[in-house]
Amino acid sequence: MAADQAASLAKHASQSGERVGLTADRITVHGGKPLQGRIRVRGAKNLATKAMVAALLGETPSVLQDVPLISDVDIVTRMLEAYGVAVSSPDDGTLVLDPQNVEKAHFAKIDALAGSSRIPILFCGPLLHRLGEALIPDLGGCRIGDRPIDFHMDALRAFGAIVDKSYEGITITAPDGLHGAHIELPYPSVGATEQVLLTAVRAEGVTELKNAAIEPEILDLIAILQKMGAIIWVEPNRTIFIEGVERLEGYTHRAISDRNETASWASAALATGGDIFVENAKQPELLTFLNVFRKVGGAFDVAEDGIRFYHPGGALKAVQVETDVHPGFMTDWQQPLIIALTQAEGVSTVHETVYENRFGFTDALLDMGADIVVHKDGLESVTRRVPRRRLEQAAVITGPTPLHGADVRVPDLRGGFSYLIAALAADGTSTISNLGLISRGYEHIIDKLTALGADFELD
Repeated sequence: MAADQAASLAKHASQSGERVGLTADRITVHGGKPLQGRIRVRGAKNLATKAMVAALLGETPSVLQDVPLISDVDIVTRMLEAYGVAVSSPDDGTLVLDPQNVEKAHFAKIDALAGSSRIPILFCGPLLHRLGEALIPDLGGCRIGDRPIDFHMDALRAFGAIVDKSYEGITITAPDGLHGAHIELPYPSVGATEQVLLTAVRAEGVTELKNAAIEPEILDLIAILQKMGAIIWVEPNRTIFIEGVERLEGYTHRAISDRNETASWASAALATGGDIFVENAKQPELLTFLNVFRKVGGAFDVAEDGIRFYHPGGALKAVQVETDVHPGFMTDWQQPLIIALTQAEGVSTVHETVYENRFGFTDALLDMGADIVVHKDGLESVTRRVPRRRLEQAAVITGPTPLHGADVRVPDLRGGFSYLIAALAADGTSTISNLGLISRGYEHIIDKLTALGADFELD
C-alpha cells in the first residue's frame, strides 16, 4: 500500500511539475562549486495555498499577489476550478479568484486532483458554508510521518458538522448549520488551526481556540480573513477568539515571503561555501533560523530588499538543534541545514519533535559519505529546551566528512532540496531523480540554480 501511495504521489508531482515549467524528472549535478549570485523568493507556499482556499468564503472576487509558481498552487487552482471558482492570472505572480459561481464538484475529479496535496481538507469549512457539504478523499502529501486528520474532524464536529467515513473518503455535512465552539488542540497544529479559522469566521456565535499555532503564515491568513470582514482576536498563550459573521467579501493581499525557501538557500550557501543574496527575504520571520545559522558559523547581512547569506571562511561549528512549533526552529529548516552540519567540526545533534519520519532522507546521505546516526526513539539531553514528545527522533551528525557524488531519488519536498544541496557540495557527479516533488514548494528551481552558477544538466 505504501509503495502504491508513493508511486501515485510521484506521478502527481511529476504532472504538476510539468504544468509549472519543470519538465525534467532527473538532474545531473557536478558538485564542488560554491553557489554565488542573487535570487528572489516570492510568497510563502504555506500561506498562498490557504489564502486561495479562503477566497471560497467571499461573496466577491479576491486578488492574491506574489504567488509562487509551484505545483501546490497549481493543484489548488484546479481544485477551485472544479468547484466553479474562476481563476485567472492577469500578470506573473497575481491570481484573481472569483467564487460567485461555486458549485458541487464530482468526487472522482477532486480525488484525482488531490493526490499530491493535503490542502483538500481545508476546503471543508468553506464548502460547508457555501454548499452545505464537503467531500474529502484520502490525503497525499510528503511521506514524512503520520499527519492524522483527527484534529480536523474533531474540530468540525465541535462546530456541529456530521462526519461520515466510507471507502471513498469522508463526507461532511452540517444540516443544522455551523455554530461557534470551544476548542483546545492537543498540539498546536498548523493545519488544524487553519481549519478552525476557515470554519469559525462564518459560524454563528463565538469560537474560542486554545493551543493554536501562531506561525507567521497563520497570522497572515488571519490578516486576510480580517480584510474580508472577519472579527478575530489573537490573545496571549496561543488563544484565538473568532466572532462569526454572516458575510465576507473578497480580499486584496500580498503573500508573506517564503521563509522556508529562504532558509533552504541559506543552507545551500553555507554547505557549498557560497554567497547568496535572497531578495524578499524577511528577518522577523527568520529570527530563530538566523541565530542557529550564525552559531554554525554562517554570516548574513540584512538589507531592505533581502538578506545576504554567505560562508565567511574558517571552520563550521557543531550545534544542537531542536525543532518545534513557531517561534521555535521549524521542522522544514532542519533537513537543508543537516547538509551544512556534515561539514561542521564536531558532533551535531538534531532533535526532530514535529514529524516522526523526517530523517528517512539521511539514508542517501550515508551513501554520499556523511556520518549520520538516527536514533528512532530520540535522545535525552540535559541541555534541551523543547520537552520530549512521543515518536520524536534524533540525528547525530559527525563532521566534517567529505561528500561524494551518488545517484539518489527525492523522497519528499525538503529532503529533495537537501539532496540538491548535498550534490552541489559534493565532489564528483550526482544524479537526482523524482525531481517533480521539489516543484511542490520551490519556484523556478532550475532558473535559480543557473543564476547561482551551478553546474548541471537536465535529463
